Amino acid sequence: MAKRQKQSAVEDVMNWISRLPWWVGFGMAAVIYGALHTVSSLPMPAAKTPEDIAQLATGAILRGLAYAGQFVLPFLCVMGALLSAVRRRERSHLPNDVGTANSSAQALQGMSWQAFEKLVGEGFRRRGYMVQEQGGNGPDGGVDLTLTKASETSFVQCKHWKALQVGVPVIRELYGVMAAHGASAGFVVTSGRFTQEATAFASGRNIRLIDGAALLQLIRETAIDRSPPPSIASGTLAACSTQAILPALSDPPCPKCGHAMIRRTAKRGVLAGQSFWGCSVYPSCRGTRHD
Repeated sequence: MAKRQKQSAVEDVMNWISRLPWWVGFGMAAVIYGALHTVSSLPMPAAKTPEDIAQLATGAILRGLAYAGQFVLPFLCVMGALLSAVRRRERSHLPNDVGTANSSAQALQGMSWQAFEKLVGEGFRRRGYMVQEQGGNGPDGGVDLTLTKASETSFVQCKHWKALQVGVPVIRELYGVMAAHGASAGFVVTSGRFTQEATAFASGRNIRLIDGAALLQLIRETAIDRSPPPSIASGTLAACSTQAILPALSDPPCPKCGHAMIRRTAKRGVLAGQSFWGCSVYPSCRGTRHD
Protein backbone atom coordinates (compact mmCIF):
# COMPACT_ATOMS: atom_id res chain seq x y z
CA MET A 1 0.00 0.00 0.00
CA ALA A 2 1.12 3.55 -0.67
CA LYS A 3 2.80 5.51 2.07
CA ARG A 4 2.34 9.14 2.94
CA GLN A 5 4.62 11.71 1.39
CA LYS A 6 7.35 13.10 3.60
CA GLN A 7 6.12 16.11 5.57
CA SER A 8 7.90 19.39 6.25
CA ALA A 9 9.23 20.31 9.70
CA VAL A 10 6.33 22.74 10.18
CA GLU A 11 3.78 20.00 9.42
CA ASP A 12 5.62 17.61 11.75
CA VAL A 13 5.42 20.13 14.61
CA MET A 14 1.73 20.81 14.02
CA ASN A 15 0.91 17.11 13.79
CA TRP A 16 2.85 16.40 16.98
CA ILE A 17 0.94 19.10 18.85
CA SER A 18 -2.36 17.91 17.35
CA ARG A 19 -1.89 14.54 19.09
CA LEU A 20 -1.98 16.31 22.45
CA PRO A 21 -5.20 17.53 24.11
CA TRP A 22 -6.26 20.81 22.50
CA TRP A 23 -5.89 22.76 25.74
CA VAL A 24 -2.24 21.69 26.03
CA GLY A 25 -1.52 23.29 22.65
CA PHE A 26 -3.06 26.61 23.73
CA GLY A 27 -1.14 26.45 27.01
CA MET A 28 2.13 25.85 25.15
CA ALA A 29 1.40 28.84 22.90
CA ALA A 30 0.96 31.13 25.90
CA VAL A 31 4.10 29.89 27.68
CA ILE A 32 6.28 30.08 24.57
CA TYR A 33 5.06 33.57 23.70
CA GLY A 34 5.73 34.81 27.22
CA ALA A 35 9.25 33.36 27.35
CA LEU A 36 10.33 34.57 23.89
CA HIS A 37 8.73 37.99 24.35
CA THR A 38 10.75 38.43 27.53
CA VAL A 39 13.99 37.57 25.73
CA SER A 40 13.25 39.82 22.75
CA SER A 41 12.43 42.75 25.04
CA LEU A 42 15.70 42.69 26.98
CA PRO A 43 17.57 46.02 26.77
CA MET A 44 20.65 46.21 24.60
CA PRO A 45 23.80 46.71 26.73
CA ALA A 46 26.35 49.35 25.80
CA ALA A 47 29.49 48.15 24.01
CA LYS A 48 32.73 49.39 25.57
CA THR A 49 35.32 46.89 24.33
CA PRO A 50 35.80 44.77 21.18
CA GLU A 51 34.68 41.74 23.19
CA ASP A 52 31.49 43.57 24.12
CA ILE A 53 30.83 44.24 20.44
CA ALA A 54 31.03 40.50 19.66
CA GLN A 55 28.71 39.67 22.54
CA LEU A 56 26.40 42.47 21.45
CA ALA A 57 26.18 40.97 17.96
CA THR A 58 25.42 37.53 19.34
CA GLY A 59 22.78 38.98 21.65
CA ALA A 60 21.20 40.89 18.78
CA ILE A 61 20.90 37.68 16.74
CA LEU A 62 19.29 35.85 19.67
CA ARG A 63 16.86 38.70 20.26
CA GLY A 64 15.98 38.73 16.58
CA LEU A 65 15.27 34.99 16.63
CA ALA A 66 13.23 35.37 19.83
CA TYR A 67 11.25 38.25 18.28
CA ALA A 68 10.32 36.15 15.25
CA GLY A 69 9.79 33.00 17.28
CA GLN A 70 7.34 34.69 19.67
CA PHE A 71 4.89 34.86 16.78
CA VAL A 72 5.75 31.80 14.70
CA LEU A 73 5.96 29.12 17.40
CA PRO A 74 2.76 30.12 19.26
CA PHE A 75 0.98 30.24 15.89
CA LEU A 76 2.03 26.63 15.20
CA CYS A 77 0.87 25.63 18.69
CA VAL A 78 -2.52 27.28 18.18
CA MET A 79 -2.95 25.67 14.77
CA GLY A 80 -2.00 22.29 16.22
CA ALA A 81 -4.47 22.81 19.08
CA LEU A 82 -7.25 23.68 16.64
CA LEU A 83 -6.39 20.61 14.58
CA SER A 84 -6.52 18.53 17.77
CA ALA A 85 -9.99 19.91 18.58
CA VAL A 86 -11.24 19.19 15.05
CA ARG A 87 -9.87 15.64 15.11
CA ARG A 88 -11.34 15.07 18.55
CA ARG A 89 -14.76 16.14 17.28
CA GLU A 90 -14.41 13.90 14.22
CA ARG A 91 -13.37 10.93 16.37
CA SER A 92 -16.28 11.43 18.76
CA HIS A 93 -18.77 11.23 15.88
CA LEU A 94 -17.26 8.20 14.14
CA PRO A 95 -18.79 5.47 16.38
CA ASN A 96 -22.22 7.10 16.22
CA ASP A 97 -22.06 7.53 12.44
CA VAL A 98 -21.00 3.92 11.85
CA GLY A 99 -23.18 2.40 14.55
CA THR A 100 -26.37 4.11 13.36
CA ALA A 101 -25.74 3.64 9.61
CA ASN A 102 -28.18 1.51 7.63
CA SER A 103 -25.33 -0.85 6.82
CA SER A 104 -22.65 -0.62 9.51
CA ALA A 105 -20.50 -3.23 7.78
CA GLN A 106 -20.45 -1.23 4.53
CA ALA A 107 -19.75 1.99 6.44
CA LEU A 108 -16.83 0.28 8.15
CA GLN A 109 -15.42 -1.07 4.90
CA GLY A 110 -15.95 2.21 3.05
CA MET A 111 -13.89 4.41 5.36
CA SER A 112 -10.20 5.15 4.85
CA TRP A 113 -7.55 3.41 6.94
CA GLN A 114 -6.85 6.72 8.72
CA ALA A 115 -10.51 7.01 9.76
CA PHE A 116 -10.47 3.34 10.76
CA GLU A 117 -7.58 3.96 13.17
CA LYS A 118 -9.41 6.97 14.64
CA LEU A 119 -12.55 4.87 15.06
CA VAL A 120 -10.64 2.14 16.90
CA GLY A 121 -8.91 4.72 19.09
CA GLU A 122 -12.21 6.34 20.02
CA GLY A 123 -13.63 2.93 20.90
CA PHE A 124 -10.80 2.40 23.38
CA ARG A 125 -11.18 5.93 24.76
CA ARG A 126 -14.82 5.24 25.52
CA ARG A 127 -13.68 2.19 27.48
CA GLY A 128 -11.53 4.26 29.80
CA TYR A 129 -8.14 4.04 28.06
CA MET A 130 -5.76 6.90 27.43
CA VAL A 131 -4.95 6.62 23.72
CA GLN A 132 -1.84 7.91 21.98
CA GLU A 133 -1.89 7.83 18.20
CA GLN A 134 1.53 6.92 16.88
CA GLY A 135 1.01 8.46 13.45
CA GLY A 136 2.92 5.88 11.43
CA ASN A 137 4.01 6.27 7.81
CA GLY A 138 1.24 4.17 6.34
CA PRO A 139 -1.54 1.63 6.93
CA ASP A 140 0.90 -1.20 7.60
CA GLY A 141 3.37 0.59 9.86
CA GLY A 142 4.13 -0.97 13.25
CA VAL A 143 2.11 -0.08 16.33
CA ASP A 144 -0.75 2.30 15.53
CA LEU A 145 -2.06 3.08 19.02
CA THR A 146 -0.56 2.99 22.50
CA LEU A 147 -3.05 2.48 25.33
CA THR A 148 -2.57 3.32 29.01
CA LYS A 149 -4.88 2.23 31.79
CA ALA A 150 -4.16 1.52 35.48
CA SER A 151 -0.39 1.94 34.86
CA GLU A 152 -0.54 -0.80 32.21
CA THR A 153 0.60 -0.19 28.62
CA SER A 154 -0.93 -1.98 25.65
CA PHE A 155 -0.21 -1.81 21.93
CA VAL A 156 -2.80 -1.82 19.15
CA GLN A 157 -2.25 -2.82 15.54
CA CYS A 158 -5.05 -1.76 13.14
CA LYS A 159 -5.55 -3.62 9.87
CA HIS A 160 -8.18 -2.11 7.59
CA TRP A 161 -8.01 -5.00 5.14
CA LYS A 162 -11.09 -5.35 2.97
CA ALA A 163 -10.25 -8.61 1.22
CA LEU A 164 -7.27 -10.35 2.83
CA GLN A 165 -7.44 -12.18 6.12
CA VAL A 166 -4.99 -11.12 8.81
CA GLY A 167 -2.42 -13.87 9.13
CA VAL A 168 -0.03 -15.02 11.81
CA PRO A 169 2.94 -12.80 10.70
CA VAL A 170 1.04 -9.71 11.91
CA ILE A 171 0.40 -11.31 15.31
CA ARG A 172 4.03 -12.42 15.62
CA GLU A 173 5.22 -8.90 14.77
CA LEU A 174 3.05 -7.34 17.47
CA TYR A 175 4.10 -9.97 20.01
CA GLY A 176 7.75 -9.18 19.30
CA VAL A 177 7.18 -5.44 19.77
CA MET A 178 5.34 -6.12 23.03
CA ALA A 179 8.25 -8.19 24.34
CA ALA A 180 10.82 -5.59 23.26
CA HIS A 181 9.03 -2.69 24.96
CA GLY A 182 7.52 -4.50 27.95
CA ALA A 183 3.86 -3.98 27.00
CA SER A 184 1.43 -5.93 29.15
CA ALA A 185 -1.12 -6.62 26.40
CA GLY A 186 -1.77 -6.22 22.71
CA PHE A 187 -4.76 -5.87 20.40
CA VAL A 188 -5.03 -6.55 16.69
CA VAL A 189 -8.15 -4.98 15.18
CA THR A 190 -9.31 -5.64 11.64
CA SER A 191 -12.35 -4.81 9.57
CA GLY A 192 -12.18 -8.32 8.15
CA ARG A 193 -11.22 -11.68 9.65
CA PHE A 194 -8.27 -13.61 11.06
CA THR A 195 -6.82 -16.85 9.78
CA GLN A 196 -6.97 -19.94 11.95
CA GLU A 197 -3.18 -19.82 12.32
CA ALA A 198 -3.37 -16.27 13.65
CA THR A 199 -6.08 -17.22 16.15
CA ALA A 200 -4.06 -20.23 17.30
CA PHE A 201 -0.90 -18.17 17.77
CA ALA A 202 -2.72 -15.50 19.83
CA SER A 203 -4.31 -18.17 22.03
CA GLY A 204 -2.45 -18.40 25.34
CA ARG A 205 -0.68 -15.09 24.76
CA ASN A 206 -1.90 -11.77 26.05
CA ILE A 207 -3.08 -10.67 22.60
CA ARG A 208 -6.73 -10.07 21.79
CA LEU A 209 -8.00 -10.36 18.26
CA ILE A 210 -10.94 -8.14 17.34
CA ASP A 211 -12.45 -8.95 13.96
CA GLY A 212 -14.98 -6.94 11.98
CA ALA A 213 -18.01 -8.54 13.63
CA ALA A 214 -16.73 -7.90 17.15
CA LEU A 215 -15.74 -4.33 16.25
CA LEU A 216 -19.22 -3.61 14.86
CA GLN A 217 -20.77 -4.92 18.07
CA LEU A 218 -18.55 -2.64 20.11
CA ILE A 219 -19.37 0.35 17.89
CA ARG A 220 -23.11 -0.24 18.20
CA GLU A 221 -22.85 -0.38 21.99
CA THR A 222 -20.85 2.83 22.27
CA ALA A 223 -23.19 4.56 19.80
CA ILE A 224 -26.21 3.72 21.97
CA ASP A 225 -24.65 4.37 25.37
CA ARG A 226 -21.19 5.73 26.00
CA SER A 227 -21.04 4.16 29.45
CA PRO A 228 -19.58 0.62 29.34
CA PRO A 229 -22.12 -2.14 29.93
CA PRO A 230 -21.46 -4.43 32.90
CA SER A 231 -20.85 -7.58 30.88
CA ILE A 232 -21.46 -9.47 27.66
CA ALA A 233 -22.68 -13.01 27.61
CA SER A 234 -20.09 -15.58 26.62
CA GLY A 235 -22.35 -16.82 23.84
CA THR A 236 -22.33 -13.37 22.25
CA LEU A 237 -18.57 -13.27 22.42
CA ALA A 238 -18.35 -16.63 20.68
CA ALA A 239 -20.62 -15.37 17.93
CA CYS A 240 -18.21 -12.46 17.40
CA SER A 241 -15.34 -14.90 16.72
CA THR A 242 -12.92 -13.10 19.02
CA GLN A 243 -11.16 -13.99 22.27
CA ALA A 244 -12.47 -10.94 24.11
CA ILE A 245 -13.62 -7.53 22.94
CA LEU A 246 -12.15 -5.21 25.55
CA PRO A 247 -11.16 -5.69 29.20
CA ALA A 248 -13.80 -3.20 30.36
CA LEU A 249 -16.49 -5.40 28.84
CA SER A 250 -15.45 -8.83 30.05
CA ASP A 251 -12.88 -8.68 32.86
CA PRO A 252 -13.90 -10.47 36.07
CA PRO A 253 -13.84 -8.69 39.45
CA CYS A 254 -10.94 -9.19 41.83
CA PRO A 255 -11.78 -11.81 44.48
CA LYS A 256 -10.00 -9.74 47.14
CA CYS A 257 -11.02 -6.11 46.53
CA GLY A 258 -13.69 -6.20 43.79
CA HIS A 259 -11.80 -4.01 41.29
CA ALA A 260 -11.66 -5.01 37.62
CA MET A 261 -8.91 -7.44 36.71
CA ILE A 262 -6.41 -7.26 33.83
CA ARG A 263 -4.86 -10.01 31.75
CA ARG A 264 -1.16 -10.36 32.60
CA THR A 265 1.63 -12.71 31.60
CA ALA A 266 3.84 -14.33 34.25
CA LYS A 267 7.47 -13.29 33.73
CA ARG A 268 9.13 -15.63 36.22
CA GLY A 269 8.53 -18.75 38.27
CA VAL A 270 7.05 -22.09 37.26
CA LEU A 271 4.18 -20.32 35.43
CA ALA A 272 6.47 -18.07 33.33
CA GLY A 273 4.92 -17.30 29.94
CA GLN A 274 1.38 -18.24 31.00
CA SER A 275 -1.42 -15.68 31.21
CA PHE A 276 -3.50 -15.01 34.30
CA TRP A 277 -5.87 -12.40 35.72
CA GLY A 278 -4.25 -9.80 38.00
CA CYS A 279 -5.89 -7.00 39.96
CA SER A 280 -5.88 -3.64 38.13
CA VAL A 281 -4.77 -1.78 41.31
CA TYR A 282 -1.63 -3.90 41.77
CA PRO A 283 0.57 -3.55 43.86
CA SER A 284 -2.04 -2.21 46.30
CA CYS A 285 -3.91 -5.46 45.81
CA ARG A 286 -2.25 -8.72 44.73
CA GLY A 287 -5.38 -10.66 43.92
CA THR A 288 -5.10 -13.16 41.04
CA ARG A 289 -7.31 -15.56 39.13
CA HIS A 290 -6.53 -18.30 36.66
CA ASP A 291 -8.80 -19.56 33.86
